[in-house]
Amino acid sequence: MKYDFTTIMDRLGKDAIAVDMVPAFPAKVKEGFSVIPMWVADMNFATCPTIQEAMIERIKHPAFGYFEPREEYFDLIIRWQKERNHVTDLQKDHIGYENGVLGCVNSAIAAFTSPGEAVLLHSPTYIGFTGCITSMGRPIVHSDLVRDEKGIWRMDYEDMDRKLEENKIHCAVFCSPHNPCGRVWEREEIEKAMEIYKKHDCVVISDEIWSDLTLEGYQHIPTQSVSEDARNRTVAVYAPSKTFNLAGLIGSYHIIYNKMLRDRVNKASGLTHYNSMNVLSMYALIGAYQPEGYEWVDELRHVLTENVNYAYDYILSHFKGVSLAKPQGTYMLYLDCEEWCREHGKTLDDLYRAGLEVGVIWQDGRPFHRPYAIRMNLAVPSALVKEAFRRLDEYVF
Repeated sequence: MKYDFTTIMDRLGKDAIAVDMVPAFPAKVKEGFSVIPMWVADMNFATCPTIQEAMIERIKHPAFGYFEPREEYFDLIIRWQKERNHVTDLQKDHIGYENGVLGCVNSAIAAFTSPGEAVLLHSPTYIGFTGCITSMGRPIVHSDLVRDEKGIWRMDYEDMDRKLEENKIHCAVFCSPHNPCGRVWEREEIEKAMEIYKKHDCVVISDEIWSDLTLEGYQHIPTQSVSEDARNRTVAVYAPSKTFNLAGLIGSYHIIYNKMLRDRVNKASGLTHYNSMNVLSMYALIGAYQPEGYEWVDELRHVLTENVNYAYDYILSHFKGVSLAKPQGTYMLYLDCEEWCREHGKTLDDLYRAGLEVGVIWQDGRPFHRPYAIRMNLAVPSALVKEAFRRLDEYVF
């Protein structure tokens, strides 16, 4: 490989909560065990070198005053969307900066709902959605995803239709690829969902921050691409931050084709006067969306695919009573540990604590709305993936 995805970085003291913090829980890592960060959704890989190069080159100039985004910023987004997602009609006016995906979710919800109006989400649900939507005084109505006979997560269209009708919902958040389940939705699935949203006149906020991180053999389908109606009722949000491990720099962007939707989201986003781009965030995107960035992401997807394959096979062969759907995108696993806990007379707290004690810093999956779930981040060098599962096998399961 051209890029390094095997070196185990020392991130201690480098402002990384993934390694400087252990999730709040009455447990600590036992002596003799190193910490393997497998919880918060950032990556333990060095980012693409062109990102640092672009930022360093800009830092050489000693002025950082008020600025407007460069034309290059928009041109590179348009090219990235064309090359990665086959979007051929994107224009500068359709693109808007956002301090983060959740910030755009809040702006769109503020623009299209009133306090007390419900919002539809699928469950399991990303905890960031739960926090930001409920803090705005909008109740969440969940439509459960269900696993089919092959263990694949599917939308329950009848349930979606019924809950939109019963709760008079006109705004929905759609996660594509889905976090935490790892589904990369097929075109036909998105089409069916968007027809239901159309029937109930829903504005759709489509979180597509994981769109670059589909695993090998899967292709992201932009929600806005499945029909003319979907194009005009959807606020789509993207970011290089998840793809290139830039969350600490802040910086996302929305794509909104419908001018009415766009004007209202921009108005809501601008009311704080703080939804403003950082100049280094702009240069990080410029560095990311270079030809080298395309190569880096393709190599990353290969590494993540290998890690997911290893972890999935290991769990099925070693951890009887733990089930999961094999992810098609993202780098997260979402484990269902109910059968194992019941067979061994353990609570999920017992299991979660046991992993933390041997240095496998995984994430309590219950806030994502499954009572026996654990979430795991596989964006670490493969040597750490293997060591983590060796410890879980020897000391936990």
